[in-house]
Amino acid sequence: MILKRLKQSVRFKLLTLMLSTTLVALLVAGAALMVYDSINYRERIVADLTTQAEILGRSSVPALAFDDPRAARENLDLLKVRPSIVAAAVYDDKGRLFARYVRERAPEATVPDSPAQAGSRVLDGKHIAIFHKIVENNREQATVYIQGRYELTGRRLDYLGILASVTVLSMLAALIMSAWLQRAITIPIADIADTAHQVMDTRDFSLRVRKTTEDEIGYLVDAFNNMLAEIGRRAEALLNADRMKDQFLAMLAHELRNPLAPISNALHLLEAAGNRPDVASNARAMMARQLKQLVRLVDDLLDVSRITTGKLVLHKETLELRKVIDNAVEIARPVIESRGHHLKIEVLRKPVYLDADETRLSQVFSNLLNNAAKYTDSGGRIEVRATMRGGDVEVAVIDNGMGISPDVLPNLFNMFTQGSTSIERTQAGLGVGLALAQHLTKMHGGVIHGYSAGLGQGSRFTVRLPVTRAPAAVPDAPQLAGAAGRARNRILVVDDNQDFATSLAMILRDMGHEVRVEHDGLAGLRAAESFQPSLAFLDIGMPGLDGYELARRLRAGGWNRWTMLVAVTGWGQDTDRTRAREAGFDYHIVKPLDPSQLPAILNAAVHKKDMRDALPDQV
Repeated sequence: MILKRLKQSVRFKLLTLMLSTTLVALLVAGAALMVYDSINYRERIVADLTTQAEILGRSSVPALAFDDPRAARENLDLLKVRPSIVAAAVYDDKGRLFARYVRERAPEATVPDSPAQAGSRVLDGKHIAIFHKIVENNREQATVYIQGRYELTGRRLDYLGILASVTVLSMLAALIMSAWLQRAITIPIADIADTAHQVMDTRDFSLRVRKTTEDEIGYLVDAFNNMLAEIGRRAEALLNADRMKDQFLAMLAHELRNPLAPISNALHLLEAAGNRPDVASNARAMMARQLKQLVRLVDDLLDVSRITTGKLVLHKETLELRKVIDNAVEIARPVIESRGHHLKIEVLRKPVYLDADETRLSQVFSNLLNNAAKYTDSGGRIEVRATMRGGDVEVAVIDNGMGISPDVLPNLFNMFTQGSTSIERTQAGLGVGLALAQHLTKMHGGVIHGYSAGLGQGSRFTVRLPVTRAPAAVPDAPQLAGAAGRARNRILVVDDNQDFATSLAMILRDMGHEVRVEHDGLAGLRAAESFQPSLAFLDIGMPGLDGYELARRLRAGGWNRWTMLVAVTGWGQDTDRTRAREAGFDYHIVKPLDPSQLPAILNAAVHKKDMRDALPDQV
């Protein structure tokens, strides 16, 4: 029993670990070094014999040419100064023995009557021999044979003796080190292990290990105790996060299926429309609305990623508040109108200016309007009011909808926070809109608050932002009016998604442009060289040659530096935009491409082409 308990103790295991690892390390290192030394020893002998054979062969070629065996034997007799060489021979180009040498008092030495294949071989464990061909002017002139001593066994025995001595000394050192480690490590580790077992059995994270030293082991005890405290604090948080994750995934699946179902129905309607243009028109409008909803969901998730990683950047300019609110209303209008709500907007008569990112600030108010529309029964009222509060402007979005329960209000702006999760909530969303609105408002130097008197009492969200001075008047920039409509562009579309490439080409051809389509990077490069487009839409992830490399190669050409390059891709992070700019792209558009963006791109392509045509011929 005592022996069994000893074997299970940390002390015994530590001793076994020290001795076994020391022994194994020495044996493995010794064996590896012995193998290495054996290989290296043989390679050195073979290299030495080969060099000697080459010298003898070269010096014996004239003797062979003049049929002078005596001169060849004199060359071989020079090997007497090399005690390790016991025999040697020179053979002519027909393999006949021409001259030989055998060391005196070396009865084991042998000289073959004819040469064998070139190379080295161990004869009896004590000797090694080589055959070496002498070639001059692409013709074999002679073969040299040399036999030398190969004392590998003696070297190995010496090596084993050294290894045995080192092993014994190392094991003694390991025993001494193990005895010291027992006192310094075993007792604190045993205490940590006992406490860990108790925590696992009882799930009581209030247990602590007694600290007995101030060294690294003491630091380990402190760290273990702090870890228990932290785990205790996070246990409930992890359970809540897990519940929120499951809820978010369920809502994400629900929100993605919602637009996919009408898109599927619309495709069926398009197939069955026949000569009923009203049915086809309604189906297309339905698909457009649902596609915008899908894009909005994906954009919200990407914004969450950018915010949590600190990569979201604002592009601020001086803006008029009314313009921002109008943009937000335009974004939210489809939802508001689809539910028959009455929208009332009250803004200040005097223009109010903000230092803001128009797109992001419009996103704040559109998120609030979308929430108000979704959580208000059909035919409800939604109001937008703007008032001044000192040096700030306060914009309130008010509805008479379902309201917010008191238990949800404290976590209202947390990511993925959901209110009621009942099946009846057909407009639940992902729970990221308010969190995004709060982050974007803070980035603009403002604050956002939410209030509700309770369920069924409606809600009020207030955004407070600092105002700025009105911008200085600037002259209007010249416009390239109608450039896209006047000019017929040569356009190249390269995308391995054949449906996207084909549909984009059809849209461009309907606009009157000449279009060529390819589905991989190499084919796109060849097409560009022959087609010489003024505008190219390129995917990024393609077989053969990705979009970045394709853009770089196009820019490396002479005329291609005037081609307008547009990256149309599913990659939309800031790093992707930077890589596209460095590769030579003029624009970076995240799929799906909105056809309303095409006129501006086509105008820019025409302008760039006009700049090229205005240059002298030699440029």
